Amino acid sequence: MSSSPTPAPATTTPAPATTTAPTPAPVTVIGLGPMGRAMAGAFLDRGHAVTVWNRTASRADALVGRGARLAGSVEEALTAAEVIVLSLTDYDAMYAVLGGADPAALRGRVLVNLTSDTPDRAREAAAWAAERGAAQLTGGVLVPPSGIGNAASTTLYSGPRDVFDAHRATLEALTGADHRGEDPALAALLYQLNMVMFWTALSGYWQALAVAGAHGLTAADLRPLAVDALDLRQFVEFYTPRVDAGDHRGDVDRIAMALASTEHVVHTVAGAGVDAALPEAVAALFRRAVEAGHGADSATRLVEVLRTPAA
Repeated sequence: MSSSPTPAPATTTPAPATTTAPTPAPVTVIGLGPMGRAMAGAFLDRGHAVTVWNRTASRADALVGRGARLAGSVEEALTAAEVIVLSLTDYDAMYAVLGGADPAALRGRVLVNLTSDTPDRAREAAAWAAERGAAQLTGGVLVPPSGIGNAASTTLYSGPRDVFDAHRATLEALTGADHRGEDPALAALLYQLNMVMFWTALSGYWQALAVAGAHGLTAADLRPLAVDALDLRQFVEFYTPRVDAGDHRGDVDRIAMALASTEHVVHTVAGAGVDAALPEAVAALFRRAVEAGHGADSATRLVEVLRTPAA
């Protein structure tokens, strides 16, 4: 007698677990200049409920058309979300806007202060916020408004690390978020150092365009040369260890030669009938170093010279 095989017990493959993405946190943006509008737009793009406030309410029209809510008062803007992004001209503007609000509206808020000002003022503002029960994250945005919403862009932050970590996902709707330390002044300092280099280099570009134009050349004519001249990476990488080691020997470059070069620039600019105040200021710096006996040193010596303001 034959027996039929016993069928194997049926197996059930468990359905894959499903995860639900957390709902983006509400956020308020105060200050709707070009940067503030770009930030509010980036939050909307990432699904955040966005409340906005600006002295000139009409600047919010396009954002309201996209779904943002225009607060009728600063207090209403503050109480609409835990995270308050400030994009104002300076800290005086911040105090003018927030200083008149009911202090209770600030309690428990996180002020993401992306307003430009000095390191000392950033530290003072963090203390001012803490006195009212709020926490400040100081931020320095390293891109123009067109870079907002791009994860490859960077904003530097400093302030309480636990606050930063708790709200990092919200901040990353704007740019990559780089926390540099607990001191609320640090991000402001790093931002201003960035601006020192940015505005000085860009001013040189404007100067070159003015001289080029005096000779019948266009910005397009100058573009390839400008792109190469403003790429200073090889110089920064070469000089960094020397500066940190205090090594200013003139084996590669000498300040006396740099002075001669900057004076040639002054003569070229003046000869074109263009304002030469900028290159004259650069030449004066090199001249001061030569007069102090550093003509045979590398231009890195200027780091030391600049630490003592001119008489």
